[in-house]
Amino acid sequence: MAPRILICSNIVWAHDDVKRLLGDIAEVVWVDSPDRESFLAEFGPGGKYENTIGIYRENESAKKIGVFDKALIDGLPSSVRWIAHNGAGYDPVDVNACKSRGIYLSNTPGAVDDATATTALYLLISTLRQYSLAERSLRELKWKPKGVNRHTHDVTDKTLAILGLGGIGTRLAVLAHAFPMRVIYHSRSRNPDAPEWCEYFENVEEMLAQTDVLSVHVPLRAETVGLVGEKMIRALKPGAIIVNTARGKVIDEDAMISALEDGHLAAVGLDVFPNEPEVNPRLLEFPQVTLLPHMGTENQDTQRKMEVRALTNLHDFLTTGMGKDLVPEFKNNNEVKVKQKL
Repeated sequence: MAPRILICSNIVWAHDDVKRLLGDIAEVVWVDSPDRESFLAEFGPGGKYENTIGIYRENESAKKIGVFDKALIDGLPSSVRWIAHNGAGYDPVDVNACKSRGIYLSNTPGAVDDATATTALYLLISTLRQYSLAERSLRELKWKPKGVNRHTHDVTDKTLAILGLGGIGTRLAVLAHAFPMRVIYHSRSRNPDAPEWCEYFENVEEMLAQTDVLSVHVPLRAETVGLVGEKMIRALKPGAIIVNTARGKVIDEDAMISALEDGHLAAVGLDVFPNEPEVNPRLLEFPQVTLLPHMGTENQDTQRKMEVRALTNLHDFLTTGMGKDLVPEFKNNNEVKVKQKL
C-alpha cells in the first residue's frame, strides 16, 4: 500500500510537479474538509485521511481548518511523520508540538530569497526617495509634493543595517551593494558565508548608531516578538528608516509609531503587519510611510519554486527518510541523526 500524502491547500502553479514528485511513490489525497472538526475526523478508521504519513500545507488552508497549532497537531494520528510547510516563515505551525509528537517540519528557505529581498529593496528606495508619496500626489493630480526634496536622500553611500543575515538578508545585501551602500549586520552569530564587504557587529546598539536604513529579517518566534522595540528603535541614529519584510510582530508597533510621531524615525517601509490583513489606522496618517499588503512572495515564479520545494521535502522524506529543509529547531537533535526508513 502506497504512503498517503495530504495536499492541505491548493496547488496553484506546480500541478505537474505533484505527479512528478509524488505520483509514483504515494497516494495523493486532496483535502476538502470545510472545517477543523471534520478535517480531524477524517483521520479516523475508514476516513479518507486514514494512514496519512505526510501533509503539505500553506497559509491559505488556515481559512478553513486554522493554523497548525498544538490542538490541531495533537489531533493528528501517530501515522503522520512529516509536515511540509510552504513558506520560509513557519510560525503558523507549532514546532514544539510537532517535536513532542515526533513529526518533522520543513519550510521553503531559498525559494523566497530573491522575491522578499527585492521587496525590501523597493521599500528601501521608496522611503529614502519618497516615491510612494510622489505617486499618490500625482494620482491626485497634484504633481510633485511640495518640499519633498527636503525629506529625500540618495541611496548611494548610505549605511544599510541588516538584522538577521540569512538567505533573504544576504540577497538584499548583494542587491544594495550595487549602488553601492555600506552593508552592516547583526545576527546571533557571524555568518561564515557573508560577503567579505558585509561588516558584522556583535553589539547591536553599536550597529544601530551607524544605521541609515534598518532592514529586519528575523523569524517570528516567542523570543523575537517585539524584538525591535523602544530601546532598539531609539538606538538608531535620528532620521533613520526601518524596513520590515519579516513578520509584523517582530517590531513593537506602538514604539515605532511614537518614533515616527516625534521624528526620530524619518520613515518606515512595511510589507508585514501584526494582525494581517488589518492595518493600524495610525500608520495611514504618515504620508512618508510606504505600505504594501504582504507582497513579498506575491509572484508566480517564486510561488512555483515554493510549491516545488515543499513537495520535494515530502518526496525526499518518502524516498530517503529525511527532507533537506528541516527547520532549525530540529537540527542537531539526536532524533534527526537516524533517518526514518519507510
